[in-house]
Amino acid sequence: MNKSELVDAIAAQADLSKAAAGRALDAAVDAVRKALKKNDTVTLVGFGTFYVGARAERNGRNPRTGKSIRIKAARIPKFRAGKGLKDAVK
Repeated sequence: MNKSELVDAIAAQADLSKAAAGRALDAAVDAVRKALKKNDTVTLVGFGTFYVGARAERNGRNPRTGKSIRIKAARIPKFRAGKGLKDAVK
């Protein structure tokens, strides 16, 4: 499912116009992005939790030259599925 299909599904289920559903989806994604940027977690009960994880500095290899390179530590967004989502997928 891509973004336009998700907007269509939201519009149909919530009885909204496609434009309103698109704005609502954009607002929700933006709110999650801003919370993660502040290192907060976003928990949607029954769905899951978005949080920021840490990736340690490590050695890698340039695939073109084979030369060893240093990959810097990074903060990355992560998602942990909730029980409701896990049960729905079974």
